[in-house]
Amino acid sequence: MAEENNQNAGADGQASGQQDKPQLQFALQRIYVKDLSFEAPNSPAIFQQPFKPKVGLDLNTTHQQVGEGLYEVVIKVTAQVTHSEEGTTSFLAEIEQAGLFRIGGLEGQQLDHTLGAFCPNVLFPYARECIDSLVNRGGFPPLMLAPVNFEAIYAQKKKREAEQAQAAGEQATQ
Repeated sequence: MAEENNQNAGADGQASGQQDKPQLQFALQRIYVKDLSFEAPNSPAIFQQPFKPKVGLDLNTTHQQVGEGLYEVVIKVTAQVTHSEEGTTSFLAEIEQAGLFRIGGLEGQQLDHTLGAFCPNVLFPYARECIDSLVNRGGFPPLMLAPVNFEAIYAQKKKREAEQAQAAGEQATQ
């Protein structure tokens, strides 16, 4: 009997200790295309020459809080493909792939890292598939974008911000 009481007390103590910590919550609520664009300004002439593409890729991520614990993360991918020899634009494809994420129990740097690196990693395969399909429907071979390391992009962004803050601090002291 005494052992049962001690076991229950230990379980209650663990339960109350767990209640003190914020509960980590992460759930993808919805994935959607926010904006989509495709242009082939030099068609049909572009189809009458050999396809020798030169790909220019621009990638950007943004996020905003849209409710209590609810965040929208957007990846904007712009692919401009030009003819490598002539420089004429073959096509321009652009997508804003978005997702709604319910996140709880994270604050500050952890939340910023989740929104700036982890969530874009979840969304990118959807953006990549959409770009491939869009380009293919435009009469071109699929673009087949390589995977992107959003962890590295996030680290570079934070390093740039730290350098800018340090430079601004040095200018303020002069």
